[in-house]
Amino acid sequence: MSIPLLICDDSAMARKQVKRAIPEGWDVDITMATNGVEGIDAIRSGKGEMVFLDLTMPELDGYGVLEKVKTEGHKSIIIVISADIQPEARERVMGLGALDFVKKPIDGKKLTEVLTKYGLL
Repeated sequence: MSIPLLICDDSAMARKQVKRAIPEGWDVDITMATNGVEGIDAIRSGKGEMVFLDLTMPELDGYGVLEKVKTEGHKSIIIVISADIQPEARERVMGLGALDFVKKPIDGKKLTEVLTKYGLL
């Protein structure tokens, strides 16, 4: 059964790059969101069991998405993929329930390592 995977990033180029990094043969059903509001809507409708989330987005940023996921009780597995690699950002997202924090840009090798580390592949 396919895993509903949400890629939430305001950059079309970044979304495509994350999609290309997804390991071949990983059975996922991909939904794209261009901001946090679209992302939360997708999660609420069951399209974000697994989420690759950017932090800096219009309307609702990644921190806001993480807060809503937590307060609304969604069971999404969220990996933040962001260029903001300050230690404070990492601590904050982990405190809000993210599974991991990965530096942008991500490639297939790194994404495979992260997914394997958590038994998601």
